[in-house]
Amino acid sequence: MKKWLLILLLFLPFKVFAYSTSAKSAILMDMDSGRVIYGKDVHYVQSVASISKIMTAIVAIENSDINKEVIVGDEILKAYGSGIYVQIGEKIKLRDLLYGLMLRSGNDAALAISVAVSGDTDKFVNLMNEKAKKLGMKNTTFNNPSGLDEEKGNFSSAYDMALLMSYAMKNEEFRKITGTRDYTVKTNKNVYKWHNKNKLLSSYKYITGGKTGFTKIAKRTLVTSASKNDVNLTVVTINDGDDWDDHKNLYEEAFSEYTSYMILSKGEVNIIGENYYKNDSLYLKNDFKYLLRENEKDILKLKYEINKKRKYKSGDKVGVVKVYLGDDIVHKENIYVKKNEVKKSFWDKILSWFKND
Repeated sequence: MKKWLLILLLFLPFKVFAYSTSAKSAILMDMDSGRVIYGKDVHYVQSVASISKIMTAIVAIENSDINKEVIVGDEILKAYGSGIYVQIGEKIKLRDLLYGLMLRSGNDAALAISVAVSGDTDKFVNLMNEKAKKLGMKNTTFNNPSGLDEEKGNFSSAYDMALLMSYAMKNEEFRKITGTRDYTVKTNKNVYKWHNKNKLLSSYKYITGGKTGFTKIAKRTLVTSASKNDVNLTVVTINDGDDWDDHKNLYEEAFSEYTSYMILSKGEVNIIGENYYKNDSLYLKNDFKYLLRENEKDILKLKYEINKKRKYKSGDKVGVVKVYLGDDIVHKENIYVKKNEVKKSFWDKILSWFKND
């Protein structure tokens, strides 16, 4: 009997998820919640090469008018390595430089962008580091807008770069640029036709964007993003000789294993048993989506904690809802109150008038 049971078990259909890469450090992250699905030395700090340009792009987009015309200056003389080969005195829109930055990894474009946005490359790098702090990139230091590291490079971790990509992909302009396969631009000096170096845009249908990188010190670095059935993921690999296949394989496994669920919806929330604010409305400001395996749905719990305030006004925070996966808190969302105006009767208005007399 035991022998037959063993044979049956061997032939039962099941899939084993074995996430792995050949990278020095790597991460697979849910862009909506920040959940880390797979990690390998995710906080190891090292040179990250041209994936730094993700920060260059988002800082430029958020701090300047990307439709303005730029006159390329002699700052590009300091550029070497990959370039889009713009010339001093060339007139080109900042938007076009961003396409050259992200599609062709132009180091000359990076320098021209930094001067166009901040007037000075060092000032622009300060903006990059300030943004990194705001995003919680605790192990990141930028020293230039390109990622070149032969003198003083940019240092980060797979985890920090995943945070950055998750943030940047929420920006419509960035998302459009990084997801573009081919781009043509005409200036007063040249006509450029650029093809995106991110090969997965052409070979894997779920890819939505990304950035390549390589230096002798950093080796191959790659950040990509992909979406399928409302599951939005990013993968970062650093020092990975097989990065294209590693990214695709990680996405395929995650798409097969996880489903995206709307756990909390912004707007009015009804809490069973809550009577203190029964005459008012409680609400959330944000949606919260979370990826779950099939066997995790039953261990996801919500816990509401309400503060009973004697004095409060509309818009005040009056509590928090905690999302638990098993015993672990995976998210916290503040609860706010909106005071509902009580319509006064005719006699109430008369009484109120006398009280105020």
